[in-house]
Amino acid sequence: MIVVTGATGGLGGATVEHLLTRVPADRIAVSVRDPAKARHLADRGVRVRQGTYEEPAALRDSFAGAEQVLVVSGNDPAADLAGLHRNAVEAAVAAGARRIVYTSQQGAVPGNPYLPSEFHIATEVILAESGVAWTALRNGAYGPLDQVLGPWQPTGEIVQPEDGPVPYTDRDDIAEATAALLAGDRAVDGPVTFAAPDAVTFDDLAKIASDLTGRTVRRVVVDDEQWVADQVASGVPEPTARLLLSWHQAGRAGYFAQTGPLLAELLGREPRSAAARLAAQVAA
Repeated sequence: MIVVTGATGGLGGATVEHLLTRVPADRIAVSVRDPAKARHLADRGVRVRQGTYEEPAALRDSFAGAEQVLVVSGNDPAADLAGLHRNAVEAAVAAGARRIVYTSQQGAVPGNPYLPSEFHIATEVILAESGVAWTALRNGAYGPLDQVLGPWQPTGEIVQPEDGPVPYTDRDDIAEATAALLAGDRAVDGPVTFAAPDAVTFDDLAKIASDLTGRTVRRVVVDDEQWVADQVASGVPEPTARLLLSWHQAGRAGYFAQTGPLLAELLGREPRSAAARLAAQVAA
């Protein structure tokens, strides 16, 4: 039995869809906040149970029978995410799971200025102390490229703070590879990098965008504090803007530069590159 948390969210939901192509539905279970939102999975034979990281007792019940548990990391910056993840890890251990797989973050190492690194590092320590086999998927940045590039298509400019090389990774590739790992015979222990093989900068992406569109797309570097002020002026809360700035600061310091072969090995093909994703965006 493979139990997936966060199965009504983007990454968890996509992982379940890929699992359904690899293993029988009765080997898959999901632990979700609102079972009504997982009706489409129940109708296909997936076991659906209510469970949240805030409710340890319900979580233990939802993990019953689990051999593996995929713990999808929380994303509420105001929550005690390390504490909530501890609840999930302890529930998985209590349910008798033999392996816990956790969706961590690339560069989850001490010193990384990106603020969420702290709870990912803490969660990996919790996993290491759990007494069961564990895997931390240090996923490369997998949000839509527009989230990091800004409105470059109408403006012809990528206006962001100083950056560094990042292997921007397709979310569906991460979900498919996660499903392959959960459903396969290969065991991967400890923290591993789950990222596309090409790390690119905003300068690289500006050139790629220029080649794709046939017009010049400029890379404009903005001072950190000016960028925060611009974000706040556009309606972004300042704490959110500063959290996003910490991501750029981590990138320029090289914390997201690492790539690796594991994603391609599990997919059995090359992951989608940032260039391919930009090309699809331009075509659309």
